[in-house]
Parts: sequence; C-alpha cells; structure tokens
Amino acid sequence: MSPALVSHRIEVESAEQALETFYQKGWSDGLPVVPPTEEKVLAFLGAAGLAPDEILGSIPERNRIFTAEKVAINAIMAGCLPEYFPVVVAAVRGISRPEFGLHGVSASTAGSGILMVVNGPVASACGLNNGQNLMAPGNRANATIGRALRLVLYNLGGREFDRSTLGHPGKYTYCIGEQEIGSWEPLHVMRGFKKETSAVTLFAAEGPNQIQNHVALKPENLLNTIADRMRALGSFNMGGDCECAVIICPEHYETIVRDGWTKAGVREFLYENACRPLADLKRGGLNESPIEPGDEEKMVRAVSSPEHILLIMAGGGAGRFSACMPGWFSRHMSRAVTEPVGPSCAGGT
Repeated sequence: MSPALVSHRIEVESAEQALETFYQKGWSDGLPVVPPTEEKVLAFLGAAGLAPDEILGSIPERNRIFTAEKVAINAIMAGCLPEYFPVVVAAVRGISRPEFGLHGVSASTAGSGILMVVNGPVASACGLNNGQNLMAPGNRANATIGRALRLVLYNLGGREFDRSTLGHPGKYTYCIGEQEIGSWEPLHVMRGFKKETSAVTLFAAEGPNQIQNHVALKPENLLNTIADRMRALGSFNMGGDCECAVIICPEHYETIVRDGWTKAGVREFLYENACRPLADLKRGGLNESPIEPGDEEKMVRAVSSPEHILLIMAGGGAGRFSACMPGWFSRHMSRAVTEPVGPSCAGGT
C-alpha cells in the first residue's frame, strides 16, 4: 500500500491550466513549473526512502517545517528527476542546521543566494556539471537541484520574508559540482568526510566575482590577483568575521600545482594576503572612528582563518578565469555546512 499523502489535490483540465494555477497562487519562482502529480511525489519519496510526513528541517523563528512530501512536491516543480531527490533532501537538512542561520540568510536585505557544492559519487551519478559553463544555464541537474532548494524556501519557508534589496541570479539556482581530480583534496574531504562519501556543502554567498589573470606564471602572482578581489571594501568579508568561497579554474589550477601547492597552502596564502590596512576601512566609512597612528600598518583580513575559505576546483578547461564569492554578514550568524547525501541515492554512502 502506498503511503498516504496529505497535500491538497487540485483538479485541472489541462497542463496549461495547471501552470497558470501555480502562477496565480504564487507558487512559482517566475518560471514555469512541472505539475507535481501524486504518482511523481511517491516516486520521489521512494527514491530517497522517506515517509511523506518525515520532517527534514524547519525555520523555528517562523514556525515553518519542511516535510518530505512537501519538499518532494517542490523538487518535482523545479524539474528534478527522482534520482536527484536525495541531494535536495541533504541540502534541506543542511540549511536547517542552527549554525547555517537560515532565517537570517533568507530574510536579509543583503540578498545572498545559497551556493551548493556537490561532491562524491552522487555528483557524477546525477550528471552534475563541474566544467565548462559551470554556473551558467544548460545542465538539468545543476539547474533543477538548485532551483528545488529555492522553491522550498519560497513555498515552505515563506517568500514574504525575503527582503533582498537587489538579490542575485543565484537565487534561482546556485548549484555546482567540483572536479575531484589531480592532487587536491575535494571540498567535502577538507571538511571532514571520506572521499567516497557523497555530500553537499551549503554556503550563503554573494554572486560570483570573476577574476581573470591570463599572464601570471607564478602561483604567488596569480593568487595575489584572487586575494585582491577578496579584500574589496564593499563586502561583508572586510571588517567582519565571514567565510568566503573561492573557485579555481583548471588553467589556474595547473599553474598553481606545477609548483607543488596544495589546497591548504593556497588557503594559507590567501588568508595572509587578502587583507588591507585598517586605515582603508576608515577611509571607506566601514569604521567611522578617526584614523590613528599605526592604522596604516594594522591589517584587517578578509577571513579570520585559512579554514574559513571554501576552496573549490571547477570550471571549463579553457580560459584563465577563477572566482570568489563573499559570504553573508558574519560567522556568528551563518556558517557553511556540509551534509552527507543518503545511501539511497545512486553512488552515495
């Protein structure tokens, strides 16, 4: 016997009427959605081995909960396949952890998106893009898994709480894979998981700040270019205690590893060099106290520890373009989390 679903059933005469109904009720992110039939919902729940009423997460400040049935409905609407659903489930569980600070992240005027980095066997099993056009349209898994998380926040978490001044396109979808090749440890391994474990890392981030350097032959020179973007005055990373994500493209990766640099070494270099004098913060009005003797020598860092840099290797094989994504507000309000993907997903452990 199939498990009982509790969601209200809506009878429509056509697919077009179904689509317009979702628009009229405000259940879409502005793009067309896939009608979530009972058969599809049951297939998604089966793919993740979940009962409809299992609670995957919540926003306690709003008295909102995320049940498996409702999350499945939104994943279907986003265009996911059933085999993607365990990744969505892990993401919902991750953003519901207290340290992620979901209420603040999703209500702030800063308009952060939730960057999802999927690692381990599940990434290739789902066909997640980790290469060319990394954060651009064109890949179903990337687009729909990220979109599913956003629809969950809109329809279950309450879109009325989103007070973004500008927002950014990552609020539609912001999901990538990492290239787990070469000598560097994947992101989830650096965050405490085994390489054969499937996991998703979630981080409240600004949009990607592209960094080009087509001429640097030394890792230090190349990394100084990235550090310069990380220490921009107009982000939460300067003057606060905030994490930052950095994507190293394959061509930049080759330049860096040619001299034997590890991920740990890159993070240490960026930590030491992504900084600027306290006097700069005062001149920019981020600190309104008067400039005092010694302020030109007193350095303020973009991150308070090398471990607060989420370092990812991904992107197209051609083109020397990397990126950094500043974080939201402070680590006291939101920290990146890494959540394992359940074993029911193909390749997961």
